[in-house]
Amino acid sequence: MSRAAPFPAPSPDAMQHSNRMTQHILSEIAASGGWIPFSRYMELALYAQGLGYYTAGSQKFGEAGDFVTAPETSALFGRTLAKQTIEIMEASAPHILELGAGSGKLALDMLGELERRGCLPESYSILEVSADLRERQKSRLRESLPHLFGRVQWLDHLPGHFNGAIVANEVLDALPVHLVHWQENQPSEIGVATDGSGFVFAERAISDVQLMKAAGKISVEGDYVSEICLACRGLIKSLAETLGQGAMIFIDYGFGAREYYHPDRTRGTLMCHYRHRAHDDPFFLPGLQDITSHVNFTDIAETGIDSGLEVLGYTTQAFFLINNGITELLKEIPPEDAKTYLPLSAQLQRLTSPAEMGELFKVLALGKNLETTLTGFCFGDLTRLL
Repeated sequence: MSRAAPFPAPSPDAMQHSNRMTQHILSEIAASGGWIPFSRYMELALYAQGLGYYTAGSQKFGEAGDFVTAPETSALFGRTLAKQTIEIMEASAPHILELGAGSGKLALDMLGELERRGCLPESYSILEVSADLRERQKSRLRESLPHLFGRVQWLDHLPGHFNGAIVANEVLDALPVHLVHWQENQPSEIGVATDGSGFVFAERAISDVQLMKAAGKISVEGDYVSEICLACRGLIKSLAETLGQGAMIFIDYGFGAREYYHPDRTRGTLMCHYRHRAHDDPFFLPGLQDITSHVNFTDIAETGIDSGLEVLGYTTQAFFLINNGITELLKEIPPEDAKTYLPLSAQLQRLTSPAEMGELFKVLALGKNLETTLTGFCFGDLTRLL
């Protein structure tokens, strides 16, 4: 693991916070006999109550945070996604459920566009596990769309039954992953232990039956390390049980299984983000940095099918946004209005360019009892690559 460039030093308060997070994890390692799966380390580092990266109060999104998401990049993203949800709601029910709403920017832009189009949902629900982010979302929506705030509700868990559109932007990549090490196609699990002063990786035989079954189905050669996300499977199964009629849209960076476990990707996809710097050391400043893994969209699709869902489409973010009319939104601004037009044009370029977010980010739609073709996948569908 390495960090190629010097990073900004955290403030004394942030450093104390990270030290508390470190001690919390060390205590769990000790209580667990000196070793925990990496998935548990990642879960604690991101979601431990009051200490984890997503549950504490630090700035995460935007220029002042650690990374920039598509909604933070441009309102064009949420406005375009709103058009796709209209199709889903018209074919099912007028409700939207957003998973992990981040700063609240996506909800803000979608609701604004849905109002402009006269297609507001009867309810807009947000499932948010972070109390800190929930309060930020409430503050943002209450301030920017006070007349629509009453339509928004926050959930602690998935509803028992839901019809309509489910949206998840950069949610799957933040779910805890197991690290697996294959040697001559024989898998073992990489976990976390301590050397007395900090964290170290340590391997053990796989004891989790589900993980062993999943690892056994993956064929790789030589010395190979990668991730398996059982948490993603669990989420998809739960969503499938919840959805009666409608569709789910997952937007994230990732690949199909053949590319995910490509022979050249021998060290996996694990990545960390701190102050807009990407690196691969998950033990750096626990609680202050994001830890992510690319999404295996084949696994998501297969889990959905096994759970009674149908794959409605799979494509790049660029195709999805263009199919849904993002360029038409830009045309609403006259080019002569350079002060408005040029920044929006640059934002569109970042969202759709192959060198930016356009191809690395994919969009997968899973549905149930939905008799309609989704516009977002009318051109450029890549389902064959799953």
